[in-house]
Amino acid sequence: MDQIQHNFIDVNGLKLHVAEIGSGPTTVVFLHGFPEIWYSWRHQMIAVARSGFRAIAPDHRGYGLSEPPPEPEKASFSDLLADLVGILDFLGIDKVFLVVKDFGVRPAYLFSVFHRERVLGVVSVGVPFFPPGPRLYKELPEGFYISRWREPGRAEADFGRFDAKTVVRNIYILFSRSEIPIATKNQEVMDMVDPSTPLPPWFTEDDLNTYGALYDKSGFTTALHVPYRSLGEEFNIRDQRVEVRMLLMMGEKDYFLKFPGVEEYIRSGKAKNHVPDLEISFLPEGTHFSQEQFPEQVNQLLLSFLTKHILINE
Repeated sequence: MDQIQHNFIDVNGLKLHVAEIGSGPTTVVFLHGFPEIWYSWRHQMIAVARSGFRAIAPDHRGYGLSEPPPEPEKASFSDLLADLVGILDFLGIDKVFLVVKDFGVRPAYLFSVFHRERVLGVVSVGVPFFPPGPRLYKELPEGFYISRWREPGRAEADFGRFDAKTVVRNIYILFSRSEIPIATKNQEVMDMVDPSTPLPPWFTEDDLNTYGALYDKSGFTTALHVPYRSLGEEFNIRDQRVEVRMLLMMGEKDYFLKFPGVEEYIRSGKAKNHVPDLEISFLPEGTHFSQEQFPEQVNQLLLSFLTKHILINE
């Protein structure tokens, strides 16, 4: 971990934090989800650097050590796309592999659509490419966590009862389960976790302290807006097919598989309608955090994909 360098670069009027390791000629960019930060890719960054790649993991605007936008309530996925382009341009990087997780798949999808010539390949942990469109959760009950967090002020009040470390702890426990987090009518999402529940065995107190300290700094304002309150953002995309090489690693105990239609979309091959050159690898015991839960397995699949496709691109 000490080998990972931390830099701040000026992009679109903000100072964005970028973690980096390795000096190879080919760059791998890691995009995190929620409640994650650059740190969630620590195992993969070190592995790809040791294999001769350059690894870069930014904190999204308003996350971790990156500055928040002046008006967080106006933050959008388009901003994340612009930030990704700005980071690559600032660093003088032309083409990249993208490794993404959770909502990080959305800016990766947009980058692959609008900047196809700069994409060597994409690896997604847990979420396939979905063209922006109807919500996947419209059939779920009112207590569904995304519905709650989209409601202005609801999550702020819920989270505000606890310190940042406890909020992250509760979300990691919830999201590590195989059931979709759905609160009862008179229950808040944070109250779904009993305080005596232990952390997942692969997530240490030191890990939690790292997350807690950084969310103490950033807060959750921007994080609640992107992704949750920006899911309806529209984009002018005429052709929704993405002609990039892609690997999807899907944990079979990831609660996301239970979203309406998701498992059928992946297993039936419908996902290939949007990404024809798609490989899918299932992790039998994998949860929503497979890259932290099973780093060796994920690293092996990741390096195999990178090595194979760097040869193809050459």
